[in-house]
Amino acid sequence: MSEQNDQNHVQRVMGIFAHPDDPEFFCGGTFAKWAAEGRHITFVLATSGDKGTSDRAISPQQLVNIREAEERAAATRLGVQDVIFLRYPDGELQPTLELRRQLTRLIRLKQPDIVVTNDPTARWYGRNYINHPDHRAIGDAALDAVFPAARDHLNFPELYREEGLEPHKVRHVYLCGTHEPTDKIDVTGSLETKIAALHEHKSQIKDMDEMARRQRENVDPDFAADGPRYTESFKVFELR
Repeated sequence: MSEQNDQNHVQRVMGIFAHPDDPEFFCGGTFAKWAAEGRHITFVLATSGDKGTSDRAISPQQLVNIREAEERAAATRLGVQDVIFLRYPDGELQPTLELRRQLTRLIRLKQPDIVVTNDPTARWYGRNYINHPDHRAIGDAALDAVFPAARDHLNFPELYREEGLEPHKVRHVYLCGTHEPTDKIDVTGSLETKIAALHEHKSQIKDMDEMARRQRENVDPDFAADGPRYTESFKVFELR
């Protein structure tokens, strides 16, 4: 279980995800921990989850309004300062050049030391879950924005010519939902904050008690000797 040695000096974090509730489910404990340590965290959500319902009576725009409000409330629970919605159609996300440009602009604007996003290589988990295509698309787009687009001034040069946004080099990338984790973060102290944030996603989680039970039973067996420990796993890159 480790974090990079110089993480105590990292202050700015950007989580780039596809849908409302993705930050909380994938790594809400880590965001809560980092926020409690005083780090400034921005969430960027590519879609507003306008298709994630079985309710035939609700319109996509109504669902957008509900899910954006839920995500803002969940982010507040975690201690996240900013939530930005790009409002791409749910279920149709592609790692296009325009999405890369938008993410590059936000990285240059917010200047995060860490970017957290989905591992785009994870197509399924076990035999029971096929990874959502939007998760893979946002991971691809985010990585391409981090490197080389945000770093090199000749990528989207209008960003500095027209908006004064200088190139920015992200120092660390954390990929969640990965099959090849390199680091685990101990989130035992922030587990209940994660559960409280997930409680805000009422339109998506039908049985809150079952959700909380699953979270509390998800003990990391590698640390059984230390008492119940909860961790979140990442593939971490330290960029040079």
